Amino acid sequence: MYLGVKRSKVIIDLLRLLALQVGNEVSYAELGTIIGIDRRTVQSYISVLEQAFVVFTLSGFSRNLRKEVGKTQKIYFYDVGARNALLQAFAPLSLRNDVGVLWENFCVVEFLKKANHSRIFSNRYFWRTYDQKEIDYIEERDGKLSGFEFKWSSKRTAKIPRDFLNAYPGSTVEQVDRGNYWRHLL
Repeated sequence: MYLGVKRSKVIIDLLRLLALQVGNEVSYAELGTIIGIDRRTVQSYISVLEQAFVVFTLSGFSRNLRKEVGKTQKIYFYDVGARNALLQAFAPLSLRNDVGVLWENFCVVEFLKKANHSRIFSNRYFWRTYDQKEIDYIEERDGKLSGFEFKWSSKRTAKIPRDFLNAYPGSTVEQVDRGNYWRHLL
């Protein structure tokens, strides 16, 4: 009933699409085209879902360097179990092809929880360039940028973009995986 939602199926369809795009940049216009509603309605519904603590957005970080993508957003779920329920995805992790996405969503949520619990106030972003270099999560605090790349397997090493480190002197980027997550998330 909130905001006059007339067809609740549209919200479920939107949530399913968002569940399939976790960790990827989201286009409101594209979502609207797929569901059959306009971009503004998609924006409005996502705003309602954010206010209800179902999803949250991360904006792209950019200081207007030509190569940086800054006007896009990623959308994550506060509860990965709700995301899995929307997709009916309950198979063991060893049989799933979305483990990396689940890990990224989990880590971003845990960073938010830790910051909230510790009363750490920072701006939060992701970073990407047009040539597909990216950092999953960035915290900007007291003028310092700390980036984090999330990898499910500690055997896989994240490629830290030199472009980011060169463009933002004093910034750091670390990998968070199952072998070291406790240092960052606990």
